[in-house]
Amino acid sequence: MTPSITSTAHTRRTVNATGAAPVTATPGPRLVEPRGTLSAAVTEALRSNGTPAYLPGAVLTADPWGEDLQLALYLLYELHYRGFDGVDDDREWDPELLRLRQAMEARFLHALSTELSDAPRSVADAFAPLLVEPPASAPSLSRFLERNGELWQLREYAALRSLYHLKEADPHVWVIPRLRGRAKAAMAAIEFDEFGAGHPDRIHARLFADLMVDLGLDPAYGHYLDQAPAPLLATVNLMSLFGLHRSHRGFLVGHFACVEVTSSPGSRRLARAMRRCGAGRAAERFYDEHVEADAVHEQVVRREVIGGLLADEPALEADIAFGCAATVHLEDRLAEHIDGAWAEGRSALRTPLNTRTRERAE
Repeated sequence: MTPSITSTAHTRRTVNATGAAPVTATPGPRLVEPRGTLSAAVTEALRSNGTPAYLPGAVLTADPWGEDLQLALYLLYELHYRGFDGVDDDREWDPELLRLRQAMEARFLHALSTELSDAPRSVADAFAPLLVEPPASAPSLSRFLERNGELWQLREYAALRSLYHLKEADPHVWVIPRLRGRAKAAMAAIEFDEFGAGHPDRIHARLFADLMVDLGLDPAYGHYLDQAPAPLLATVNLMSLFGLHRSHRGFLVGHFACVEVTSSPGSRRLARAMRRCGAGRAAERFYDEHVEADAVHEQVVRREVIGGLLADEPALEADIAFGCAATVHLEDRLAEHIDGAWAEGRSALRTPLNTRTRERAE
């Protein structure tokens, strides 16, 4: 068991710009119930403002793809985003929590590296398959939803992806101060679009929240965490892991580029699915926006972000390729999870959504 560390702060507070009396910070999402010993250690430490207690070797014996480790990682990463209601903001840099996070990150990365031991090591080889539209007979979750998906499946899909899309652009911003020249300028330009080009109502995360409302879902940040399975958590944890480490800047650029390159075709299919099922105008708008925007972003990210980074740091090419391969791998794992659940007639969430859909005004 790790030694106890006691913090003197017990409430989430912030100091205003004048240095006057502190004010209460905006409450974050609520903590959820643990799914094993590691996530229990994290939740108890956050609730009690104490030190995580876990047995030696617990991380090494944990399933790197399992519910327990992926939830524990998600909870620790969330401290760098909006935190949790009732949890002190200072826990973000608690050394014992960081020590546990580092051990779980190593376990996660080792599993990824093992499963991707034959992954491409060049940017050209990593991205070439993504630049060709697969045949119509190839397995594709977005194709299934476009052709045969039902409204309940679109609702489940949106609930699952909400943990990703409601923070989609945030971890990518962390790479900007780690770039320079062409790569930095291009990355900042793309992120400017992601954050609405100065218009808060056009922020892509806001557009996804509007989509959720059209589908009768709760758009609150982190609302569906308790229902999110490990394969979904892993896709979100991947970009947090890459974003929080300067040494992984190549990985993050590869992840970001992979998302932009593959977004436009999938978004077109999902926009059609939303229309076919009568999901609503906001639901359609989110994917329509990504069809156009990400088609432009794809060219910029490949030529300027990747091209600029390789011009400055050619040794990062294998890292960029790995970031792309890891993104595809985890997205495939998530699609397999969803496909498997739906093929068996059950929910892809840990607990099904309620069947009520929001009544939209005519």
